[in-house]
Amino acid sequence: QVQLVESGGGSVQAGGSLQLSCAASGIMPGRYSNYCMAWFRQAPGKDREEVARIDPEFTTHYADSVKGRFTISRDNAKETVYLQMTALKSEDTAMYYCASTRSVWCGVGFLDWGQGTQVTVSS
Repeated sequence: QVQLVESGGGSVQAGGSLQLSCAASGIMPGRYSNYCMAWFRQAPGKDREEVARIDPEFTTHYADSVKGRFTISRDNAKETVYLQMTALKSEDTAMYYCASTRSVWCGVGFLDWGQGTQVTVSS
């Protein structure tokens, strides 16, 4: 069974930085590198939104709200995806989740989800 475990969340002042990590387990050897991975977030009272994604070719895509501030990366040997967040704003406050499509394609729907890690940015 695939498990995704996020870490690295916390409280930070506006303008600060955080790096989130999402470690995968339960994936057949060699498969992780073929999966599209993404970070989502959900703030209280708001819909969940995709923040960033990275495909097996390391092609990335970002929500307009985080472009230039967030960077998604992956380490296939560690089966881990990262989200480096800089210049944080109060509106970045949310629960952050990582997800996998369990496919090379990013547009087929995300099947696996982590439990989330809270990011709180104070102004």
